[in-house]
Amino acid sequence: MGVRPPQQSDDTEPEAVAFGIAALDVHLEEADVAFPITREALLEAVGNPEIPYDVAGDTITLERALDETHHQRFETRQELLNALHPVFEAKRERASKTVIGRLRSMLPF
Repeated sequence: MGVRPPQQSDDTEPEAVAFGIAALDVHLEEADVAFPITREALLEAVGNPEIPYDVAGDTITLERALDETHHQRFETRQELLNALHPVFEAKRERASKTVIGRLRSMLPF
């Protein structure tokens, strides 16, 4: 007769990978950004972090992503996230169409 090994009782959840606007939102919370805010004030508050836009960890700087939105001011947090979402999605889509992106999508991890 066998005995089952003891169950590990650590209550830690698996680590989630944040990318795109979810990753940006973490930076906004840490910097306690208040809206409305200009592009320049946003960059001053959060810096110019590299924001991952896909699960592979490919990144774009916040400044470069903001350049692609052509907005100079954001009235609300949601307006900022809505403006940046298509930028992150376009980058993610382009990365997935490369040969390396296709290979990554076939791997189980």
